This record gives sequence, C-alpha cells and structure tokens, in this order.
Amino acid sequence: MSELETLLDIFNLEPIEQNIFRGISRDLGLPNLFGGQVLGQALIAAARTVDPERTAYSCHAYFLRVGDASAPVIYQVKRIRDGGSFNTRHIVAIQHGRPIFDMSASFQVPEQGFEHQDSFPEDVPEPEGLKNQRELYADEHGDLPGILAASRPIEIRPIAPEYPRPAAPLPAASRSWFRATEPVGDDPGLHHALLAYASDFELLVTSLLPHGVSPLRREVFVASLDHALWFHRPFRIDDWLLYDIQSPNAASGRGLSWGRIYARDGRLVASVAQEGLMRRRKDNG
Repeated sequence: MSELETLLDIFNLEPIEQNIFRGISRDLGLPNLFGGQVLGQALIAAARTVDPERTAYSCHAYFLRVGDASAPVIYQVKRIRDGGSFNTRHIVAIQHGRPIFDMSASFQVPEQGFEHQDSFPEDVPEPEGLKNQRELYADEHGDLPGILAASRPIEIRPIAPEYPRPAAPLPAASRSWFRATEPVGDDPGLHHALLAYASDFELLVTSLLPHGVSPLRREVFVASLDHALWFHRPFRIDDWLLYDIQSPNAASGRGLSWGRIYARDGRLVASVAQEGLMRRRKDNG
C-alpha cells in the first residue's frame, strides 16, 4: 500500500462494542506515538456515533500520557448530547489499561449565517516553487533522521528557508503549505480526520524558533499537552492548504502556538491552538 493508503487504513477503526473502537498505530520514526494520529482516530470514533449529515466543527483534547507506537489504541465514546442542531461527544483513548488522551468533540447540522474571516496572508509563494521538508534537510545534511526518513502521507513544504534547524533565534512564526500526497475521496469526516492529523505538525517547532533550538538536534524534549481545533468551512486535504502559525508565549516549560489554515483560494477553513512541553534535555532528568 502507499503511505496514504496505510494512513487511511489506520483511520478505518474496528468497532469492538457499542461506542468502543480499536485503532492500530503507526511508527513515524518518533520516540513515541504521534499525537496527530490519536487526534484523527478519536475524531473518526466520535463521528461513527453521529448522523453522517452532521460534521465536526470543533474538538478540544488533552494528551495525558506518552503513547506506545507499537500497540493499538482503544477509543471509548460517550454520547454527551444529541440536540436538534448539535451533538457532543466525549472520547477517551486507552493503551495498556490507562487513558493516554481525552477529547471533547462537537458536531453540527450545516447551516447558513453571518460570515467574516482574517485575510489570507500577503506575499505567500506558491507551493509548486518550494521544496518539501525531506528535500530541505537532505540539501543541508545529506542524511535524514527517522522522522523525516519515513515517507509521509502528508507532504509539507515550509516557506521559511531556515527549516529545519535554525542557526540563530528567529521570530516566533512559521508558514508552510501541506496536502495529502494522493486523492482522498469525498467523505468530509475523513478530510476532517486527516486535517486533525496534519495539524499536530509544526506547532511545537514554531514555539522553539525564538530560542534557536531544534528537536532534530536532540537539544530539547518536546511533547504536546493539549490541542484545540475548529473547522470553519469545507475543504479538501488533497488540495494545498496554507498553515500560518504564530507562537505568542513560552513560559514554565510550555510553549503556546496557534495557527490558521487557509485553502488556496483564500478561505479560512480551520483554526488551531496547542500548548506543548519544551524542556532542554539537560533539564529533563
């Protein structure tokens, strides 16, 4: 199977009881289970308990424990509310008998209403003229670390040329284009899950830019602590999307980043916020 087919297979959760699902895991070359995988699978599990005509509009999650990339994940879904317009679900992800992740997700019947949005950033180069992460790193180093050596179902093309290892402190902002490497199909829920998966890339890296350090140099220990995602407008994950990220604060060993995700035609399709743990390796006991 292709890398994207492998990812889609991971999102094809196995129902093992009413409101309980099992998901297999995938090793991305990271020391632990990738948080975006759990986000995407949890969103799929919640969507399995909702009328297909209703789409996710937000999810708010906490990463409770380090996940094991070699073990499956059990998702327990609790039906909190089923209303005329909205549904709310609570999802807990479990490995080895302990919760590793906790999320609330909300779904809505599509409707018309007032609209406004932040403008698409100016002077953004087109993705066709940019190199992806693997090409940029290989140009600088010749060899690839595990996280970049593995083929990815989501291609990321950073706009900043300093990627992936800043030589000096930089402004706490980054931009990149990303998309699925192959056509995905027309199921909106699957596009939402894949966007949730992809939204976990680049946020913590942006929080580290003002400090001139990089996880690729193993100078720091990083881990996602919480993650919020809002879906605003329809989109396709297999079309180019712009991820515009800023990190307004770092303190107490945590870095905060928020991002706006735009379709290529300028529509703001999603917003993201995440706080992550950032510790220098020598301070990590």
